[in-house]
Amino acid sequence: MGFGDKIGLACTHSIAACMNGVKTAGDLVLRMQMLKGMRINEAKAYVAQKLGVSVEDLCDCSVMEEVRDRLNIGLLRPLTGVPTGLEAKVNIAKVLDIPINSVEQSKARQKL
Repeated sequence: MGFGDKIGLACTHSIAACMNGVKTAGDLVLRMQMLKGMRINEAKAYVAQKLGVSVEDLCDCSVMEEVRDRLNIGLLRPLTGVPTGLEAKVNIAKVLDIPINSVEQSKARQKL
């Protein structure tokens, strides 16, 4: 396994497993870079626009906590009634207007 393979593996693992399915703003930016081939500044701008915040707000924990709660995309601390895992991913796919494989596969299994 070469160096490039290790980076690809790390990125794939990060996308699949981080925070029990709850994605941080950085994970959302990375997803846009990988999915749409965006450069980092373009991906940050896209995610910020879709979340309704400034690019600077993406790294502000208190702002992002409010955004996560408002958009129902999961919180980093577990609370009863707050979306986690697949439910949070469904909401993220809607907000960012992107396909997410696990969401698409779940819809196909349920024939939605």
